[in-house]
Order: sequence, then C-alpha cells, then structure tokens
Amino acid sequence: MTLLRRDCLALLGTLIATGARAAEESASNARDFSFSKPGESGVLPLADFSGKPVLIVNTATACGFAGQLTGLQGLWTRYGMRGLTVIAVPSPDFGNQEPLDGAAIADAIRQSHGVTFPVVDKTHVRGPSAHPFYRWAAAEKPGQTPQWNFHKYLVGRDGSLRAAFATQVEPNDPRIISAIVAELGSA
Repeated sequence: MTLLRRDCLALLGTLIATGARAAEESASNARDFSFSKPGESGVLPLADFSGKPVLIVNTATACGFAGQLTGLQGLWTRYGMRGLTVIAVPSPDFGNQEPLDGAAIADAIRQSHGVTFPVVDKTHVRGPSAHPFYRWAAAEKPGQTPQWNFHKYLVGRDGSLRAAFATQVEPNDPRIISAIVAELGSA
C-alpha cells in the first residue's frame, strides 16, 4: 500500500470517528441510537420504540446474576402489552462472562430463561469502546453507569433517561416496578 493511500485511509477513519462522536454528542435522547442485531440481521433502532418506555439491561449468560433474566421476562410479560419493551444487551466487559457470540446468546437465554424480548449483539458498555448509547447514558446519569452485568436503564416515553438501577436491584424490585408504571401511566 502506498504511503499516500495509507494517509488517505487514516484521514477517512479519523473523519468517520469524528462524525460518529459529533452525532453522539448531539444526541438529544435515547431514540437517536441503534443496536446491532445478532449476526448479520440488521439493526434495532430505539426510534422504533418512540412513545414507549424501554428497559435496557446489559446481560451475560455466564454471570451469577443471569437468573435476573427470568425476572426481566416477567416484566416483559406483565407490562409488554401496555407498551414496555425490555432489551438485553449482552456484554463481555465484566470478567468476560459472555462467552457466546451472535445468535447463540439469544438462543441460550431463550432456552435457559424463556426470554422472548429482544436480544441485541454482544456490545461493550463501558470504557472507550462502549456503545454510543452507553456513553450517552453515562453523561446523562453520571455515577450511575454499569459496574457489573445486569445494570438497568429505564428510557422514558419521550426518550429521556428516566432511571438507572444497579446490578443488585432485582427486576421485581418496587423501585423498578414504580418507575415502569409511572412511565406507562404518563401516556
């Protein structure tokens, strides 16, 4: 590869990264983000859930908190018909407790925990390689970022970040239920 071509490619990469950062910094709410679906099946834009609350949870199949998937399914079953969406975001960031990739993750949690809500592709949720949604959420809720698997973010009907819940807060915790019910009742 010629030096000129390498320089052009480096410049192009910088421009793309700068554009992505600029778009991220100008994001006004969660609806401005999308997650990749497992494999090559496209993206899941959060804009698809406009006017509905969304609970976004970083997950891991080999985590000691994986039992919370059953509780998350319970929320989806109980409140999904009223508009709530739950989205699992598998992450390798905490002890690499997500050893699977692609559709194998969704298959595993469906078989083990009966999950029927959306599961996106394995995604980084912290550090410099964190998904843009997670960088935005960190700016919106400083100090309330994922410290381990099963951190929960509640996105409101209007796309704002309404609440963050630490790993230890179970899906059936009254704080989560109250926040979800408040969002569902704000129609």
